[in-house]
Amino acid sequence: MKVTIIIPNYNGKHFMEPCLKSLEVQTCKDFKILVVDNHSTDGSLEYMAQYYPDIEVIALKENYGFSTAVNTGIRHAQTPYVILLNNDTTVDTHYVEAMIQAIEESPSIFSVSSKMIQMYHPDLIDSAGDLYTVLGWGVCRGAGRSVQNYQNTDKIFSACAGAAIYRKKIFEKIGYFDESHFAYLEDIDVGYRAKIYGYQNTYCPTALVYHVGSGTSGSKYNTFKVKLSARNSIWLNYKNMPFFQLLLNFIPLVVGYFVKYLFFCKINFGNDYKEGLKEGWEKRKSCNKVPFRMRHLGNYIRIELELIKNTFSYISDWIQRKLLKN
Repeated sequence: MKVTIIIPNYNGKHFMEPCLKSLEVQTCKDFKILVVDNHSTDGSLEYMAQYYPDIEVIALKENYGFSTAVNTGIRHAQTPYVILLNNDTTVDTHYVEAMIQAIEESPSIFSVSSKMIQMYHPDLIDSAGDLYTVLGWGVCRGAGRSVQNYQNTDKIFSACAGAAIYRKKIFEKIGYFDESHFAYLEDIDVGYRAKIYGYQNTYCPTALVYHVGSGTSGSKYNTFKVKLSARNSIWLNYKNMPFFQLLLNFIPLVVGYFVKYLFFCKINFGNDYKEGLKEGWEKRKSCNKVPFRMRHLGNYIRIELELIKNTFSYISDWIQRKLLKN
């Protein structure tokens, strides 16, 4: 068995059938499915026991969040690779086959992100992997673009953990998903950490996933999501950037946080964003900061150059979209 597909679930019973049905018709059968349930109250456990008794389910005693759920599954898995798959997805019949082929291209690959497509707008991309910028913004690459784009294999900053494959043994070296995050930006955080250690994150255009989006949180923006994302953004930078890099990026990070604050004020989530930043700053020293090692200096330099490049790419893309609308 090459891969364990880990599906974290919280009150997602209504998503399980289409997701699991799409896995039943895979061209590659070299996988097992593991559902990790975050103390659902919607009958998810009873549903799985009745309709999918052969699928292993780990039932957690409370809702510990995405990071703890997937870490539980990763540690439990006995396969060299793990696929993390959101329950609000369906996958193409070649999905597992394409993901395994992509990660086996090189032993230096930590993760591979799939081509996520908007479930209800299948002509549009949901995510072609994640980028991270010197402004401290995580960017879903290709979101809202035509599916005709991003047709080539590419290096990315990190994989979107909603539908990605990971090399299990590398977690043991760099650490697992940060459980203090609960949810949001934990995938960029672990991808950042992998890059510090010299590993790659890539994108596979032939691994197609159809994604509802915000299936658990319920909406693109809400108080819970805005506060956690703001808090976690502080922790992400504090943990992964050594002092000299934080100093170098201080001004663009401040600009990035200020612009985001203005954006969230505009959509009536300004106080939530501010509270999240405050909590992140006050509790930053409780984070497990990645220890700086001189042998990783070259990796830090490459990461910094990538952050700068991604910033200019994002700004250029934003301007192009605005011009197309006008």
